[in-house]
Amino acid sequence: MDEKAKAQFRWKFYHLTVELNIIILLIAMSIPAFIIIQSPVTIPLIIVMLAIALVLLLDFMKKYRETKAWLDDNADKEKEQKEEHES
Repeated sequence: MDEKAKAQFRWKFYHLTVELNIIILLIAMSIPAFIIIQSPVTIPLIIVMLAIALVLLLDFMKKYRETKAWLDDNADKEKEQKEEHES
């Protein structure tokens, strides 16, 4: 993988990691919020947090598949380039 592709992969991986951490935090924070906060606003707050987590999860899955396909494509290109140089 050339340097440009490595830099792209680092950015894609970083973005996916941050997005996944946000999803996990939203879900994890909704449980203590339900238990600790006794207010009429609690349930709507939890629903909003879980809805945001769901939207981010769908976006994460889409970007994960795109990144995986991109990575597989770059790996195939690298194999082809090595085979051409060896011939």
